[in-house]
Amino acid sequence: MSRPNPLLFVTEVLGVTPRPWQAEALTRFATEDRLAIRSGHGIGKTAFISWCILWFLLTHTPCKIPVTANSSDQLSDVVWPELAHWYRKLPKVLQSQLELQTQRLYLKAEPEEGFAVARTGSRERPEALQGFQSPNLLFVIEEASGIHESVFEVAQGALASRGAKVLMPGNPTRTSGLFYDAFHKLRERWSVMHVSSLDVPTATGHVEDIVARYGIDSNVYRVRVLGDFPTSEDDVVVPLGLVEAALNRDVVPLAVKPVWGVDVARYGDDRSTLAKRQGNRLLEEVQSWRNKDTMQTAGIVFEQYMECTDASRPVEILVDVIGMGAGVVDRLKELGAPVRGVNVAESPSVKERYRRLRDELWFAAREWFEGRDVSMPDDAGLISELTSVKYDVPGSQGKLVVESKDKMKERLPEMGSPDLADAFILTFASGLSRIERPPDRYSKRRRRGSSWSA
Repeated sequence: MSRPNPLLFVTEVLGVTPRPWQAEALTRFATEDRLAIRSGHGIGKTAFISWCILWFLLTHTPCKIPVTANSSDQLSDVVWPELAHWYRKLPKVLQSQLELQTQRLYLKAEPEEGFAVARTGSRERPEALQGFQSPNLLFVIEEASGIHESVFEVAQGALASRGAKVLMPGNPTRTSGLFYDAFHKLRERWSVMHVSSLDVPTATGHVEDIVARYGIDSNVYRVRVLGDFPTSEDDVVVPLGLVEAALNRDVVPLAVKPVWGVDVARYGDDRSTLAKRQGNRLLEEVQSWRNKDTMQTAGIVFEQYMECTDASRPVEILVDVIGMGAGVVDRLKELGAPVRGVNVAESPSVKERYRRLRDELWFAAREWFEGRDVSMPDDAGLISELTSVKYDVPGSQGKLVVESKDKMKERLPEMGSPDLADAFILTFASGLSRIERPPDRYSKRRRRGSSWSA
C-alpha cells in the first residue's frame, strides 16, 4: 500500500471507482494539509470522509483523528454508519487490525495512539477538537459551515500544530465563519473545491423537491443543490445560514417551561398554526390545519394542552387576536387554559427601533437564532417562510418594518401566507424571548487571529 496515495487505497484496497470529484479530492488530500469542500446534497461526501479516515488510520502511525459535527445525530446516524460500511469492505487482513465501536475506531495494537473518535462540536462543547496531540493528526469537520466559531477558537492551537491535516466538507449555509473564510479571505491558505449536486447524476433526485418547495431562485436551492453560499440579502429578517445551522443541533436544554404560539386562519387558504418552543428548542414541526372555525381551533389546542404532562405543559399559549383569534382566546379562557391574546399591530416595547409589535417579535426570533445555541427540527415549510420574509426601514425615523402577510403573498404567491413562521414568532411575545441563559464563558474572550487561520 502506498502511503501518500489515498486514491490508490480506494481503488485497489476497497475496490471502488470514485466519482470524478472524489478522485480529485483524494489526490488533493494526499498532499494538502487544509482541504475545504463546499457542495450540494447527495454527492457522496460521507463516503469520501470514510475513505480518508480509513486510509489515514491504516497508513499513519501513530495518529489521532477527531471527527466532529454540530449534532451527535449527524455523527451517530450518518458518519459512523458510513464508516462502518467501508470498514466491513476492507480485506480481512486489514479489518482484523481494527476495532470498531459506536463512537470510536482504533488500531488493536495501539488503541491509545491510533484511533478515530466522534466528538460533537457546539457552543456548549467547544472543546471538541481540543487536547489532541500526535505526530499525525487529522481533523475531520463534518458540515463545517454549521460549527460554532467557539469550537475553532478553542482548538486553534491543535489545528495549527505540525503534522495536522484539516478536512472541512459541507453545505455552504452561511456567509461568515471559518468555512466561508476558507473560500474567500483565507483562500490562499486552503485547497478548496466546489461540487454541485447537478454534477453528480445520482445526487439529482432531490432537486425537483427543492425546486417545488423553495423555487430555483431561492437560497435553499443555491445551498442544497448548487453548493453555493447564500446570497447576502440584507433585507431578509432571518438569514438561511442561521436557520440551517440550528437544524437538529445538540444543545443543553434550558430549565424553562414551554411556550406555545397560535396563529389563527383569517380567511381563504390561510392555515391555523401551532408552534411549541421551550427556551432554546423548537420542540416539533409547526402544526397546521385548514377549514376549522374558532371553536374547533380552540378545541384542537386545548386537547393537546390537556395531553401534556406537568413538565411539558406550556406556561402560556399566545394567540394572535387580530381577525378570528379573539374567539379562540375567549374559548380557551373558558376552558381554563393559560392563554393570552397578542395584538401584533400594537406598539412595541422598543418604540424607537420598531414600528409594531410584529416587527419586534420577528427580530426577537432573529436574535434567538443569532445566539447559535438553539435547535429546531428540519421543518421545510417553516424554513422556507422564515428565510423569505423581508424588512425595510422606510421614512426618516429609522424604524424596522417587517413585510406584511399580504405583501409577502403578493410577492411569493406560490408560498402563500407565512402562517407557520407567524406562529413561531408569537412564542417570543412571552417576555420577548428574554429567557435567562447560562453565562457564555467565551463571549468576553477577545477573538484573536492565529497562524493557521491568518
